[in-house]
Amino acid sequence: MIVTRKHLPRRTFLRGLGTVVALPWLDAMVPAFAAPSDRKAPVRLIFGYVPNGMIMKDWTPTGVGKDFEFTRILKPLEPFREDMLILTGLHHRNGEGSGGDHARASATYLTGVAPKRVSDLAAIELGISVDQLAAQAIGSQTRLPSLELGCEATRAVGACDGGFSCAYMNNMSFRNAATPVPPETNPRSVFERLYGTLDTDPDPRVRERLKQNRKSMLDFINEDTHQLISALGAADRRKIDEYLTSLREIEKRIARVENENQLTPETDKPTGVPTSFVEHARLNNDLLAVALQADVTRVASLLYAKEASTRSYPELGFADAHHPLTHHRGRTELIEKATKIECHHMEQFAYLVQKLKSIQEGDGTLLDHSMVVYGSSMSDPNQHLHYNVPCLLLGRGDGSIKPGRHVVYPNNETPQTNLWLTLLDRMGVQAEKLGDSTGKVEHLTGI
Repeated sequence: MIVTRKHLPRRTFLRGLGTVVALPWLDAMVPAFAAPSDRKAPVRLIFGYVPNGMIMKDWTPTGVGKDFEFTRILKPLEPFREDMLILTGLHHRNGEGSGGDHARASATYLTGVAPKRVSDLAAIELGISVDQLAAQAIGSQTRLPSLELGCEATRAVGACDGGFSCAYMNNMSFRNAATPVPPETNPRSVFERLYGTLDTDPDPRVRERLKQNRKSMLDFINEDTHQLISALGAADRRKIDEYLTSLREIEKRIARVENENQLTPETDKPTGVPTSFVEHARLNNDLLAVALQADVTRVASLLYAKEASTRSYPELGFADAHHPLTHHRGRTELIEKATKIECHHMEQFAYLVQKLKSIQEGDGTLLDHSMVVYGSSMSDPNQHLHYNVPCLLLGRGDGSIKPGRHVVYPNNETPQTNLWLTLLDRMGVQAEKLGDSTGKVEHLTGI
């Protein structure tokens, strides 16, 4: 840790045994006579994804511009009306084809590239995804170039949907045409990637003893913490306390999950993975929020469930799997259950939005300084449609986006990759082409 008399460097860390904790944005990090550019918080780019399309009649709002009504699925986001853009009419043309719609959906979502069937099912041929393009451009400015999270583990290999490689369905981030970036589904692994691990001794007996005896990684940074807060003002001390309290709470929740899994050895999940979808989603949401808050990364993706997911949600009062419900064939009872699942997914995303909006940063909030996308790569799941896809954009991109509106792009002529190029531009990342893009979108700053 380095503290100067003038100001605190943005890249200040609290260190302890096997632990490195980056700090949130503090007033002390802004020099007294800093230029406006030095006072600006960084812009973050986050992608949240849900699979299997959407019941569009319960998604698409009536009214355009500021005069729109919240639909049933969007209802959990109503408190954030002035923070969101609803974007209607975007499409994924390269997701269309014969068979393999779910594989093509997840493969094209962030790349805009049509996946190829290859004879070697362990191989893929696709293209770079927008998040990884951003990570390659700005990732050197943070400890992690990007962070990929998931709420549904998979062991599928070989051929999956339509004979496509399972790699297309298991991932939505791709470093290049042949290299997926798998989402991490174990919150313990994510936590230790962000903040280090105590299990660093080469002797496995020593590592096990450390694991059993540890209370909190925060206990190992006490000395650095006390040294730091003694030099900070009251507002910054409060921010540090709130931030470290959040980390300790996340640690406790992960430990509780691990303990519960040990008590039920029949589970096939790794010990750090919650059996409850809600607990898993909220742990991932919280881990993502603290990573962004501490500027550990500025680029992230969160896969709430993978394409063709057969996960069930017993907390909703029924045991039907998600994917079969979306092939409802017009049956009212199946449409109702699928809609309930989509509302349930949205509630978890709304939790993330609330978290980001609650974190003060500089002259605004973490949400103000972010661009958070939520959506799916298909619209009507019963027909596997890849046009008029559901898409939300929350946050202000540090003033480069004017939210609080429903924007309709006509005739499904606008590739969603045009939106991705525009968001890259808002981050200062210049890219001429991404997949099937044809340019940038309009109306993010007003109609």
